[in-house]
Amino acid sequence: MLRLTDLKLPLDHSEAALTAAILKRLDIEAVALTGYTVAKRSHDARKRGAIALIYALDIDTTQEAELLRHFAGDPHIQPTPDTTYHFVTKAPTQLPQRPLVIGFGPCGLFAGLILAQMGFRPIILDRGKEVRERTRDTWDLWRKRNLHPESNVQFGEGGAGTFSDGKLYSQIRDPLHHGRKVLTEFVKAGAPAEILYVSKPHIGTFRLVTMVENMRATIESLGGEIRFSSRVDDLLLEPTTDGQQRVRGVTLASGEQIRADHVVLALGHSARDTFEMLHARGVYLEAKPFSIGFRIEHPQSVIDRARFGPQAGHPLLGAADYKLVHHCKGDQGAPGRTVYSFCMCPGGTVVAAASEPGRVVTNGMSQYSRNERNANAAVVVGIDPADFAPYDASGSPLAGIALQRALESHAYVLGGENYSAPAQLVGDFLAGRPSRDFGDVQPSYKPGVTLGSLDSTLPDYAVAAIREALPAFERQIRGYAMHDAILTGVETRTSSPVRIKRDDSSLQSLNTRGLYPAGEGAGYAGGILSAAVDGIRIAEAVALSISGN
Repeated sequence: MLRLTDLKLPLDHSEAALTAAILKRLDIEAVALTGYTVAKRSHDARKRGAIALIYALDIDTTQEAELLRHFAGDPHIQPTPDTTYHFVTKAPTQLPQRPLVIGFGPCGLFAGLILAQMGFRPIILDRGKEVRERTRDTWDLWRKRNLHPESNVQFGEGGAGTFSDGKLYSQIRDPLHHGRKVLTEFVKAGAPAEILYVSKPHIGTFRLVTMVENMRATIESLGGEIRFSSRVDDLLLEPTTDGQQRVRGVTLASGEQIRADHVVLALGHSARDTFEMLHARGVYLEAKPFSIGFRIEHPQSVIDRARFGPQAGHPLLGAADYKLVHHCKGDQGAPGRTVYSFCMCPGGTVVAAASEPGRVVTNGMSQYSRNERNANAAVVVGIDPADFAPYDASGSPLAGIALQRALESHAYVLGGENYSAPAQLVGDFLAGRPSRDFGDVQPSYKPGVTLGSLDSTLPDYAVAAIREALPAFERQIRGYAMHDAILTGVETRTSSPVRIKRDDSSLQSLNTRGLYPAGEGAGYAGGILSAAVDGIRIAEAVALSISGN
């Protein structure tokens, strides 16, 4: 087969028009085209009145060899790449010890799945509950203001990605096509087949719940074991002759010890107590940059019209999304802060994402249909370890956690100390006055919001940067800085505040052998797809180590 890319057609083209475009581009007769499949479909909305679809197609033709010779050097006509996943090894007949995977979010899920498929029968530990119980606990916060510290948006089967838009795209380098393996497994578990070819695939929370259950059943059918409500409170370590240390297992909150020489740390970015334990046990960590800000909500119709113009509402386009960046002016010519949109959820809701009592955290979520009234996204400011000092002057790698906790605790107080979130209309925020009444945009955050001023919810530099960015975003999306749009605070869990450093070749901790930091919590991923891909890479490293390869 050959891969034909960058083939553009009008939004409302027919199947016959697509076939004709293939024949014209390859300069072949219809009899030479024996079939084709869509490898990828995206859209170009730069001209709102003439939105085009862009295809990558895998072509079956009787003239493949001749065409590849004729179009040699043409980057848009190449052999179809092999995206089939190939296992790096298989488990030995006598497995000396089963590997442990800590965490059952996207990273832990795929680390466990790949290990199980290779015959290593992993034991997977998650501090939270299985996904349906976890869903009930999460709704208990949203509906009744009851937080379950071990079972919420952050903790439990499926990880934080379960209560999200279910976005399945990333900008990571993926030369081995591990992302294709992720999408293929998701389709096998019940995801719509379109995720294999649309440019920005998503699933939504309700579908993710069933898919995660199906993948759990697959792991168990292959000899894997998943244990919920099993928080890891300590590592079993022994010193090595070179002054480092080696993991020999874990201790659970129950006191039970599980022996293992290969432990995958697939933590989420909110496993703060586990980060503290790792630091106390001498595992190498360092503070890393992340971002803080608010959730912003607009009517989805405003975003649709701004992005798609008269073709808004077309079924192939769906609800419009956006990605915005503004580089603020610095002092005396120096570079300023960067403000950007993050985790944009078309037709979705803002959700309570706290995992610790007495703190307020926001996040965004959409269902597969993306048909709620509002669009929401985080508008966040990049910060780095130099900004953490006012919250922890010790220079600890955990200083970013101290910053997060301080902001979340203050948001809890401003919200009324009942898990309501502080909020403000965009127009009032830009004018520097508190909000008293809602306009046309009704906030979707549950349990509810408390109107007022957001000026004290973030450091002054972050508030100033967002104030500068919103009018700039208005110039890109008309209506973005509309008076009635809602800002809800605070967004603090954009990524992990720490990096658990690992060796580039073995993927083990820099100073703790047998420990494999992975995914978002370790600072090596951001989102469902990149975390899952990292889980695959880690599973391969563990499998090769156990097999002696």
